[in-house]
Amino acid sequence: MSTVTAGRSTRNLVDLVFRARELSIVAALAVLVIVTVGVNGNFLSEQGVKDIFLNASILVLLAVGQSVVVITRNIDLSVGSVVGLVAFTVGDFLAADHGRGIVFAVVLGVAIGALCGLVNGLLVSFGRVPALVVTLGTLYVIQGVDHYIAHGRQINAVDLPPALLSLGNGTLFGIPYLPMIAVLVMLAVGYYLRSYASGRDFYAIGSSPEAAALAGVSVRRRVMAAYLFSGALAGLAGVLWLSRFGTVVADAANGWELQVVSAVVVGGVAITGGVGTVYGAALGALLLTTITSALVVLKVSPFWQQAITGALLLLAISVDRLLALRVARVLRRRNSRHGS
Repeated sequence: MSTVTAGRSTRNLVDLVFRARELSIVAALAVLVIVTVGVNGNFLSEQGVKDIFLNASILVLLAVGQSVVVITRNIDLSVGSVVGLVAFTVGDFLAADHGRGIVFAVVLGVAIGALCGLVNGLLVSFGRVPALVVTLGTLYVIQGVDHYIAHGRQINAVDLPPALLSLGNGTLFGIPYLPMIAVLVMLAVGYYLRSYASGRDFYAIGSSPEAAALAGVSVRRRVMAAYLFSGALAGLAGVLWLSRFGTVVADAANGWELQVVSAVVVGGVAITGGVGTVYGAALGALLLTTITSALVVLKVSPFWQQAITGALLLLAISVDRLLALRVARVLRRRNSRHGS
């Protein structure tokens, strides 16, 4: 077997494994919905379905950005804090001047998020500080800045331009704007990661940073770009959070770090880097959001939401490890059989 053929066979095997992961999430979603509808038929009402997709949209955006970071064998724990900072800061600007529209809000939000991502990226890639330490530190720093700016104040929906609020709750042909934005971003990022050499560099870095560097990949710049992108998407998510809920306080999206990381890992993006897709991460976000909605409908204690999220995270990590070992054994057996 030639080297090219062997490489293509390996890639096809890995793609098959993680496509099965994504299909398993779809199956879990179907079972969850069927069981919940059996208990309460209103779960799939028009408003119920709309609420699920609206609530999932922001988490999907954050999961897509987080996926790019995790694929490079890193993590970003600051995304929830960035959402809170952007939501309040942008809301404060818009409340002071209603003449500033949606474009200004999006540009400002993405710029603030990108700046936070740039700080993370510089410290991790060029400062060589562990990602967990950096992003845990910036999480608290950003929260502190947010509370300093807020000074105990609250942004109310009546203070915001109607156009911004319609973005968070309006529809196009009956489809809410937020899910459409999330899907477009997911498809664009997924296509880039798979179809462009610079996108595949992120996977190479996650598989082996040393080998990627030897192959000519600019590891530091790619890692910094991943954090920059994650921060920018968190900034966009902050603007959408403001448009969705209208009323914002300083600790908006507080504690969302676990949900975002859980969505990514449950969706098949290995925490050790190098494998997974943004499509799987988006499905993971939708699954977690649906579980939350189902527990509310079933009148289950909110404690179980956290317990189930933690259990799914542990299960996903365990499955990733078992799949990695299984794929490695299959590849070793195949290589030895062909003498490569």
